Amino acid sequence: MSSYLGIDFGTSGARAIAIDDTEQIRAQTSCRFTEAPDQAAMWHETLFTLIEQIPAACRADVRSIAINGTSSTVLLCDERGEPISPPLLYNDARGAVELEALRQQLQDADTPERAIVLSATSSLVKLLWWSRQVGFDRARYLLHQADWLSFLLHGQLGISDYHNCLKLGYDVRHLCYPGWLREMPIFSRLPTVLAPGTPIAPVQSAIAQRFGLPTDCRVCAGTTDSIAAFLASGATTPGEAVTSLGSTLVLKLLSRTPVDRAEYGIYSHRLGEQWLVGGASNTGGAVLQQFFTPAELQQISAHVPVDHPSPLDYYPLAQPGERFPISDPQLAPRLQPRPENPVEFLHGLLESMARIEAEGYQLLQDLGATPLAQVYTAGGGADNPAWTAIRARRLGASVARSPQTEAAYGTARLAKWYG
Repeated sequence: MSSYLGIDFGTSGARAIAIDDTEQIRAQTSCRFTEAPDQAAMWHETLFTLIEQIPAACRADVRSIAINGTSSTVLLCDERGEPISPPLLYNDARGAVELEALRQQLQDADTPERAIVLSATSSLVKLLWWSRQVGFDRARYLLHQADWLSFLLHGQLGISDYHNCLKLGYDVRHLCYPGWLREMPIFSRLPTVLAPGTPIAPVQSAIAQRFGLPTDCRVCAGTTDSIAAFLASGATTPGEAVTSLGSTLVLKLLSRTPVDRAEYGIYSHRLGEQWLVGGASNTGGAVLQQFFTPAELQQISAHVPVDHPSPLDYYPLAQPGERFPISDPQLAPRLQPRPENPVEFLHGLLESMARIEAEGYQLLQDLGATPLAQVYTAGGGADNPAWTAIRARRLGASVARSPQTEAAYGTARLAKWYG
């Protein structure tokens, strides 16, 4: 029996899942990150710990491995792949000092990647910030977290994927670095870009021997954690979408055509010949937690009348500001009037959040994305039957819980499809 191993490096820990040819889980394990003075060394140790914890019989059958990491978490490495400075994490915004100069440089570059890199946390501004620091001349490669971890297994330096490289400025429409980026002094440090899942090389012989992996086990180009979570859902047809009901409301719609609108925070990842179009609203579970405990939500939701709309018209936000489907950084939360009956209040909140979700998918469609046909749901809100019923009524589409939600599972599927 063949196995395919997916490894997910998230924000607080890492997980590995091995699946078989029918995409059933054969083994899984996880590891929480610890505070460490050398973060890259901690990632290195975590990677090897996860592989070691997969049962030996399963490891012996692994045909391919893929790794995902957090988007825009990057390292500078020398010609041997050794980090020359601590990694910069996905949310590190010190590169903001580079934004104005970059904006001026790109003022005539009217391309989708321009809007994506003009962020304080993009991979490109991190690299530009690094380029002004002492010791940058020792740097040979900028690598994303998933790139570097994959290198530890296959030994080939300077290779990435076009999901991780989107926020580096890579042009996913034409599958090349754009001209404006090629002209920058930092261009020589950029990685070669492959399609996610592309086999790169077999695992190094020492790695195969140490962990009992087949010598022909291939390591594939990786992806980001959010894309991996989408791949876990099983959505493959344009019109299928995944809504993540966590602290915020995140929409990802598989489309035949890309959509990029910076003012709404909408951009598109390439998925083969299709496109993953996404947007995120600031409404979501964080607002519900302001008013209800988890136990209260479960109890009160059972009494919400899901078959008819609530007369309450809210815009539930934890604080002012919204980007999608309304672009207004000053938009104030609208949570009045508040009825004394908690069932009526929760009904109004869930109804309003479902309306915002429906407006989000409608906006994506209005901007050119494939119309919505099916929604898979991930996140804590997926377990709320009342919310699910209200959303199905509002969306006018089938709504189901994602059968799998772990990013490691999605990455294992990536390894299986292309490995």
